[in-house]
Amino acid sequence: MESALYGPDGFFTRPGASGPRGHFRTSVHASPAFAGLMRRLLVRVDEALGHPDPFPVVDVGAGRGELLAAIAPHRADFGGRLRLTGVDLAGRPDGLPPEIAWTDSVPDGIVGALIATEWLDNVPCDVAEAGSSGFRYVLTDDSLGPAVSAEDAAWLARWYPPLPPGARAEAGRARDLAWASAVRAVSRGVAVAVDYGHVRDGRPRDGTLTGYRDGRQVPPRADGSTDITAHVAMDAVAEAGIASLVREKRDGDPYRLMVQRRALQALGADGTRPPIGLASTDPGGYVRALANASELGELLDPAGLGGHWWLVQAIGVAHPFGAGDGSMGT
Repeated sequence: MESALYGPDGFFTRPGASGPRGHFRTSVHASPAFAGLMRRLLVRVDEALGHPDPFPVVDVGAGRGELLAAIAPHRADFGGRLRLTGVDLAGRPDGLPPEIAWTDSVPDGIVGALIATEWLDNVPCDVAEAGSSGFRYVLTDDSLGPAVSAEDAAWLARWYPPLPPGARAEAGRARDLAWASAVRAVSRGVAVAVDYGHVRDGRPRDGTLTGYRDGRQVPPRADGSTDITAHVAMDAVAEAGIASLVREKRDGDPYRLMVQRRALQALGADGTRPPIGLASTDPGGYVRALANASELGELLDPAGLGGHWWLVQAIGVAHPFGAGDGSMGT
């Protein structure tokens, strides 16, 4: 999976690769309203931090930089203090505004916001199949390989309910480690992961590994021709982020884990259609309001993008979604 996605001829890194937008639709691509709502979140983070100068915003798994490019016009709202950085193993995209920095690793010492939109689902993971004597790895030809490592066996035992023989699961330790490392890079501020995933009681029994190419879901191929992705165990990732701060004896506010619909509504999203009477008094305004409601409706749809998970973790500051105990919300 790692070489197929990020090797020299990988799906995301090969010359001429179009990036995620050419193959699947994310919230960033669905509507400019998503960037506007992210701006509202950044306002809350900025206030919690006391308006730092500079105010860094780091986008991990930035693709072609679409989210940062959409946020860039709002720099004046922050008094020019925003410092935008995209992090991706793919090279700097052509045409990216010059005020957006680009790197292949998460910078340390962030006093600001770290955002990871559909990054963790592309962090390579192993697929395992349950058997009568434990899990075995699934190889790229769909045959069974050796027994899973002791570390993966322990992870699967903790984060999956008992599975019958033949059921499959993704061993998500690598995602946990990736998120923990990203969280440690934030000295003070907020880290946000937005992804499609599941929690322990709702783990799929057949696994979720799949592929995407040219806007269609296709069988995953390990030859660089398709995106390869799997749902994220969001509760495991969340606990890993907290544990990494505890080990370093740093303050970490209890995380909030909620579906996107709830998160965006908390930021003021309202997908309500405008009153029909507006069409006669302000036809242009009605059309604009209707288009905005349609775009927000896609972002809020619980059967689609609105069902994605948001993991929001505050480090050394008040949580931008207010007081809470870290319980999951729908």
